[in-house]
Amino acid sequence: MQTEAISGFTPYQRFIIAILGLLQFTIVLDFMIISPLGDILMKSLDINTAQFGLIVSAYAFSAAISGIMAAGFADRFDRKKLLLFFYTGFLLGTVSCGMADSFTQLLAARIVTGLFGGVIGAVSLAIVADLFRPDQRGRVMSVIQMGFAGSQVLGIPLGLFLANRWTWHATFLMIAAFGLLIGLAVLLNMQPVTAHLDNRTDKNPLLHLWHTLLNKRYQTGFLATTFLPVGGFMLMPFGSAFIINNLLLTQEDLPLIFMLSGISSIIIMPMIGRLSDRVDRFKLFAAGSVLSMIMVLIYTHLPPVPLWLLIMVNMIMFMGIMSRIIPAVALNTSIPEMHDRGAYMSISASLQQMAGGVAAMAAGLIVFQPHPHSPIEHYPRLGWVVTTVVLVCIWLVYRVSLIVKQPATK
Repeated sequence: MQTEAISGFTPYQRFIIAILGLLQFTIVLDFMIISPLGDILMKSLDINTAQFGLIVSAYAFSAAISGIMAAGFADRFDRKKLLLFFYTGFLLGTVSCGMADSFTQLLAARIVTGLFGGVIGAVSLAIVADLFRPDQRGRVMSVIQMGFAGSQVLGIPLGLFLANRWTWHATFLMIAAFGLLIGLAVLLNMQPVTAHLDNRTDKNPLLHLWHTLLNKRYQTGFLATTFLPVGGFMLMPFGSAFIINNLLLTQEDLPLIFMLSGISSIIIMPMIGRLSDRVDRFKLFAAGSVLSMIMVLIYTHLPPVPLWLLIMVNMIMFMGIMSRIIPAVALNTSIPEMHDRGAYMSISASLQQMAGGVAAMAAGLIVFQPHPHSPIEHYPRLGWVVTTVVLVCIWLVYRVSLIVKQPATK
């Protein structure tokens, strides 16, 4: 399916898709692995749900700050150089996570990782928008987003194996080692991405940032992308603790759960990517949102269930999530003009991270765990909050779809 999804592209375009997908794999894995390691971290570092929510949100808040700071400069440099700069900092932050041995040290390391990692996604999206036509971007995003599924199929099970075999530190060191190889591939094989430099309008980076923020067409996109990740940030941090302490499964069950959920995403994403280039993207997003809401409510209200039933619920839920992300991201890349893409994507990413950080902190305050081995309380409340946010997001993405269909006005 993946081969079919990238048919019709040049060999170099296929390399770009592959390398951006691998970059996405490491970025997503670094962030996603926190959730399955959550139960281990809370017990080994002796921290509560609010502190763990702070660890998750620290990455998001620092990523948001760096994205805003980088937005004014994002369209003034070769995108390859920007990508290498921020990816190097991300890898150094990940190594710091692997060397942390206390709550304070891990919190500081997550802040450093977020400062650099939060900009990489925006730069990658700008590269996609520069190098691929609008009618190709759905397929491109479906393959790049396989980094999300790949982190579940390969990365999370391997990371949990390393954590169970040695310690959770080994998981972050593994991510950094693999990321070093990807960084070298970018350095040696990616060509400069500089077409946007011929279309710059503002000489002053701060003025460019200000003009991008004031663009009425862009503001609707900013609002929609702000709400898009909130549900995931609320559910994800305490997923492993919920599975172990509420559903009464074991730490050894987690790799299989995440792996099979990732496989379902790998199956569905190329299909969604092709559909996203052929049918109305908003309708596809709305259908995925409805499925997500249903499955989120089922998941958050589960009693102790057999492993196979939890896996089925997880697989269907992730199918719904992927059916939202791909068309929404494809729509979002069609909003900005070329000379604004870097700034627009950086601002969008920052707003997403900021919203995600607030959501993770809020989730840490909503749920409560009296003892590290006791059930997570109030988890069903998260399901209702997430459902409400998804409803709001449907309306906002509908407005984005109307803007994309209208020509930009000067």
